[in-house]
Amino acid sequence: MGSTVIRQGFRPGERLVEIANAVRERPGLPRDDLAALLLRHGESPADLAPGSFTDADAAGLRDAAARLADVLAETDPDRAALALNALLDECGARPRLSRHDGHAWHLHVDRGDDASWAEWFTASGALALAQILSETGRPAWGECAAPGCSRLYLGTGPGTARRYCSSTCASRTRVAAHRRRGPAPRR
Repeated sequence: MGSTVIRQGFRPGERLVEIANAVRERPGLPRDDLAALLLRHGESPADLAPGSFTDADAAGLRDAAARLADVLAETDPDRAALALNALLDECGARPRLSRHDGHAWHLHVDRGDDASWAEWFTASGALALAQILSETGRPAWGECAAPGCSRLYLGTGPGTARRYCSSTCASRTRVAAHRRRGPAPRR
């Protein structure tokens, strides 16, 4: 029995963070592992076959993920905007609607259907972050503030700015701070 792929629709910000974290954790992340991540985020199996998604494509994608990770670690809105504009300019980003592989119409900002994997990933990731920055007025992303953790996160929900990659890191940090303060004085 073959495996079933459940496509969630396009969520380029989530794809970006997951791939950037994977590449930060394993800079030499193999082609097959990158292909599995892309498949999980809706890319077609045919496009990710070894002849279509090569080791050179994987190397370019890893480089693009590392460059975008630098933007994800940027907390200053002006520096983040300048970095995103530079990436979009580099990719020759010009919005266009695309429909392929049975997907609904969706936005692409790469040079065209013949764009490299790295160019596509850079353009789509930069566009996703630019949209978030323009909607929130600040980078709604970052690097986890928990000691010993450097995972990137995307925080697009309502409320205060997020500081941790997960509730586990947030809780661990709060518990450690509580223990450092010691017991409350008795009355």
